[in-house]
Amino acid sequence: MTTTVAEDAGPEAPGPDEEGAAAPRVPVGRVYRFELVKLVSQWRIRLLVLACWIVPALFVAAVDRQSTLPVDTLFGRWMHATGWAGALVMLGFAGTWALPLLTSVVAGDVFASEDRLGTWRHLLVAIRSPRRIFVAKTLAGLTVVLLLVAGLVASSSAGGAVTIGVHPLVGLDGRLLTPADAAGKVLLAWLCVLAPTLALAAVGLLGSITLGRSPMGLLLPALVALAMQLAQMMPLPVAVRLALPSYAFIAWSGLFTSPAQLGPLLIGIAVSLSWAVAATVSAYLLFMRRDFTDAAHDGSGRGAVTGGVLPLVGLAAVTAVVVGLTTGATGSGIEQDKVQRSAATAFAHLYRLQTAELNRPAVTEAQLRATAACDKGSVKVAAEGPGNDWRCVITWHLPGVDAVGTAVYQLDITPDGRFMADGDGPKEVNGYFLVRTPTGDAPNPLWQFDGDVDLLATTKG
Repeated sequence: MTTTVAEDAGPEAPGPDEEGAAAPRVPVGRVYRFELVKLVSQWRIRLLVLACWIVPALFVAAVDRQSTLPVDTLFGRWMHATGWAGALVMLGFAGTWALPLLTSVVAGDVFASEDRLGTWRHLLVAIRSPRRIFVAKTLAGLTVVLLLVAGLVASSSAGGAVTIGVHPLVGLDGRLLTPADAAGKVLLAWLCVLAPTLALAAVGLLGSITLGRSPMGLLLPALVALAMQLAQMMPLPVAVRLALPSYAFIAWSGLFTSPAQLGPLLIGIAVSLSWAVAATVSAYLLFMRRDFTDAAHDGSGRGAVTGGVLPLVGLAAVTAVVVGLTTGATGSGIEQDKVQRSAATAFAHLYRLQTAELNRPAVTEAQLRATAACDKGSVKVAAEGPGNDWRCVITWHLPGVDAVGTAVYQLDITPDGRFMADGDGPKEVNGYFLVRTPTGDAPNPLWQFDGDVDLLATTKG
């Protein structure tokens, strides 16, 4: 294949530098098509493309046939109710596992493959420009990554629409989203995770260049993603959490509240794009400094630390300081008033769903006047921060009824602000997973529900 490109390009040049070449330059578009063909001709890339366009639909269809649901995942409890929930469950899985692995296989090997095959000198003779080679390989890798992500979106959405149906979706604040609104938010959520995916792909390019034929270059995006996921699970300050591109993989949940929690999401996208630019520039500079005449070259050695690792570490530190100063965010961002407000809002909206299921007179959130009193562990422990020891007592009022209704929930709040509320009575309200309706038993929306605490919101109502 290299020989073909060389013949199309004209006579050989005296060296790899395009400024010293007397022959016509090889257009970037031709080099890009050449690199793209090289990528998609690999069996593992073809297998990944096939899997991304088929497996998500099969997964959603398989879950629809099961009696149990992945309730420990966001929107998993609604997979029997609407097909849009399946696309969001797949999005959560993709951000945690699939996308880091896909970027490792594609971007982490796009340069290292030339080292393993020993084809750099042939490629340089054909193309005559390291700069054009870098651009073409980067664009080819990006194209394949976008093709894989598009397959995940299309397959999971189509699978849910066909097997379950495009029904309304319950948001993280208990509001019922219309099918059209849910479709728009699902698509926007997938678009938002492109930013951290590009950041990991850029890290893959950097690893592919700095580590050469070493297998660690192939694993670098996955390892970096795993390290950042572990960091997100720790009780770090909210400014540090937002300074990592991995937060954009989970910040899309803020789209499913009203009003939408756009602050953390926009910061996560900006941070991810900054990482993508910084890692790509570092990869380019290291690539242009490489000595291609050394056949034994096996990575950039010490330059990988100064030119690759330190810029990203410095970027994360600067971003954490900037986020802290501009947002005023301190601590974990999970505070008592925020938890109480989120739990009461979600309960009020879900109470209306239960009222409709039981064919009772309709009631509005304003009439319910739902409030929540939450504590953490005991009165001796400050009611702030993540944990599974949160307890909330929610009270509400019904029109024409003097008695005040109460319901108890146990909350498990993760460090990123998401929580799962588990009903603890009374049985008639939230103590059982089914309710008896005029048409038979139906899932009880108040038994368990998911919610989201805005880490950057103020504590004022």
